[in-house]
Amino acid sequence: MNTEAAKNFIINNARPLELALYDFFYENAEKETVIAELAKYQNEDGGFGNGLEADNWNPHSNPIATNDAIITLDRIGALDKDSAIVKGIIRYLSSHDSFDEEKKRWLFAIDSNADYPHAIWWKKDGDGISHFNPTVSLAAFMVCMGSVNDREYYAQIVQEAFSVLFELEKCGDELKCYMLAHQMLSDFGIKDVINLEATKKGIEDKLLEIICSDTTKYGVEYVPVPSDFFCGIYKVFLTDEIKPLVSAEKDILGKIQKDDGGFDISWQWYTDYKEFETARDWWRPRLTLDKLMFYEGESNGFFYK
Repeated sequence: MNTEAAKNFIINNARPLELALYDFFYENAEKETVIAELAKYQNEDGGFGNGLEADNWNPHSNPIATNDAIITLDRIGALDKDSAIVKGIIRYLSSHDSFDEEKKRWLFAIDSNADYPHAIWWKKDGDGISHFNPTVSLAAFMVCMGSVNDREYYAQIVQEAFSVLFELEKCGDELKCYMLAHQMLSDFGIKDVINLEATKKGIEDKLLEIICSDTTKYGVEYVPVPSDFFCGIYKVFLTDEIKPLVSAEKDILGKIQKDDGGFDISWQWYTDYKEFETARDWWRPRLTLDKLMFYEGESNGFFYK
């Protein structure tokens, strides 16, 4: 992989948010710049929308975009309950907007997604719930950041989610929600909600189940690969069994890197929205940063290569 070409591609093409992330990880920039750019996607109710996820241009707050914001804050070590951006997230999640009170789940897709350019998977189907994606990580966030009075309510949701971890089908995005939830609980020293060691092993087993073990498909077919999970984060789940798969993917990255230095997305929107090409232009630098951090072994500001 040509890392310098990748860096130049990011510098020349990234949105301000992804550029701020690049500067934080590679140019010793302050995390406050990332927070300031991320805050531009935050609404008055404290939730996130406004195309933070480039394949969903809904400006209204939604749980998935809010979860994405939490991932970014966690990634730069900025989960501070006294910060304005985190207080806003707490306010949004506490409001239970886009939350099914009976099933105790945040929605994966909301009705208003249909009113704006979006990929087909963001169209609400049925009740809009997708198992525990993103509920498990949002509930874990509230356990760590929210009111003490509400802690038990959200702790029960986290416990229920981890009790059915073994039922998780081959959905990498949902598994990443479990990884984020586990990492937050571990980072904040919360040991009385789930058994951290046992659930860590459960996540590791699921990673081995979900990540494609046939490395001949890497870069050839659209299969789950190690960089989907280890783009500079979640080092704790990187086991000896996964490391050979990591090495195999690193070996082929140079072959799938484009002539402009960037990496390309491997999916379509499957809708008629012409904004797909703009979204693709937004996604490519983000994906390239992830591949770069995976290749160089960066984890929350600490290299683990």
